[in-house]
Amino acid sequence: MANERTRILVVDDEEIVRESLGGWLEKDGYTVGTMPEGRSAIEALKRERWSIMIVDLKMPGMDGLQVLEEAKKLQPDVAVVIMTAYATVDTAVSAMKMGAYDYLVKPFDPEELSLMMQKIVSQQSLVRENAVLRQALRQEYRFRDLLSKSPAMQSVFELARTAARSNSTILVLGESGSGKEVLARAIHAESPRAEGPFVAVSCAALTESLLESELFGHEKGAFTGAISRRKGKFEAAHGGTLFLDEVGDIGPKLQLDLLRVLEERRFHRVGGNEPIEVDVRIVAATNRDLRRAAREGKFREDLFYRLNVIPILIPPLRERREDIPLLVENFVERLSVEMKRRIEGLTPEAMSALMAHDWPGNVRELRNVLERGAVVASGPVIQLSDLGLPTKLDAPPRHGTLASLEEVERRHVAAMLAHTNGNVSQSARILGIDRVTLYNKMKKWGLRRDGEEAELAPGSEPSAGG
Repeated sequence: MANERTRILVVDDEEIVRESLGGWLEKDGYTVGTMPEGRSAIEALKRERWSIMIVDLKMPGMDGLQVLEEAKKLQPDVAVVIMTAYATVDTAVSAMKMGAYDYLVKPFDPEELSLMMQKIVSQQSLVRENAVLRQALRQEYRFRDLLSKSPAMQSVFELARTAARSNSTILVLGESGSGKEVLARAIHAESPRAEGPFVAVSCAALTESLLESELFGHEKGAFTGAISRRKGKFEAAHGGTLFLDEVGDIGPKLQLDLLRVLEERRFHRVGGNEPIEVDVRIVAATNRDLRRAAREGKFREDLFYRLNVIPILIPPLRERREDIPLLVENFVERLSVEMKRRIEGLTPEAMSALMAHDWPGNVRELRNVLERGAVVASGPVIQLSDLGLPTKLDAPPRHGTLASLEEVERRHVAAMLAHTNGNVSQSARILGIDRVTLYNKMKKWGLRRDGEEAELAPGSEPSAGG
C-alpha cells in the first residue's frame, strides 16, 4: 500500500501517456499530479513537495534532463525517473550522473512501473527513519549546542547541568577553540537566569584601561573622550550571566577590582563615587594554568580561588577523536543550509585525514576546515584535496612521533565502529569495504564492535551480524 505522503508528478507532452500513467498510479494508492511540459512542472515543484517525478526525456522547451537538473536544485530529495523511447547507454548514464533514480523505456509494463515505485517508496521511508534515528542519537549526545559521545565530554555535560542550577561562579578551562563560550552559553540557558541577559567580554582583546571601562562603565568626563555616562558589562548583565573570556590575561589592578566585585557584589563606575549593586552570575574561562600562575605570583591567589569554585575542564579534540564523525555530520548539515548548496558528506580519504589530524585549534579549526572544503568542493562530496589540511611535512606533530599508516587506519576503523554504535554493516559501507574485510581488520587489531580494544582468544572471531 502506498504511503499517504507519497506524491508523484508525471511530466509528459503526450496526453494519453499522462492519463494512462496517472490512472495506473492512482490505482496503486498514490496521489498523482500531471504536467504537459517542463516549465509548468518546475513551477509545481516551487509550490508543493513531491516525492517522485516521472519525466519524459524528449519534450518541447525543457527536455527531461533539464527538468531533472532544476528539480534537484529545488527539491534534492525528490526521486526522478526518466522515461524514454530512445533508450541508449549514453542517455541512461547522463541521467544517472545528474541524479536520476532510474529510467523507464517506452512502452513499459504497468507491473514494472509499480515495482519501481514500491522500491522508491521503501527507500525513501528508510531514509526518513534513518534521519529520525540520527536526530534522536544527536539529542542523546547533545548539551544545547555542544555535541559529543566521548565519555569525558559526557561527564563535562553532567557537571555543567548540575552547576547551572546553582548561582556559584564557574571557571571553564580548555584550549583555544575547544568551545568554552559555547559551554558558558549552555550553562546560562540551563540556569534559572535563562530569561536574563548573557553578556560576553574578551579580557584579552582590550588594554587594561579600556577593559576597566568596558566592565564597570564610566561617568562623563572620567577621561579624555568620555563625553557621556556609559554603563558597563556588569550592569548590562544584571539578572543574568557575565562571561569573562580569557580571564587569565587581566592585569593586577583589574584583578583586585574583580575580586572586590565578586566579594561585595557592588562596584563604582570609572570616575564615579556612587556604589552600584549588581546581581550577576560569573562564568570565567581561560586557556592558561591559573593555579600555576597563582603559585608563580602572576595571578592573584585569592581571585583564583574566587573564580575556581566549580572548575570545568573541556578536553581537547585530539583526546576525543570519536567525536569527529559526529561533529562532521552536524557541521556538514549546517553548512548545507548556510551556503544553500547540497553537501552530502566526505570521501573516506577525507574523513581519514580528519581523524588523523592533531587539531591544535580544536572544534573551531574543524569547523573552519569543513567550511573551506564546502566552498571549494566541485561536487556534493568533499574530497581530501578540498580540505586544505597541512601535510605531515608541513606540520610536524606537536605530540609524540608520527603514527604509522596502519595505526591511523586502526584509529579510524575504531572511531567508525564507535560512531555507528557497533553496526558493522553501516561501518563497512561508510569505510568503502565489505563486511568480511572489516571483520578481518577487527580480528587483526582486537577491536570490539564498540571500537574498544579487546583481548581475543586464539582462533576466536568477532560475532557476525549487524
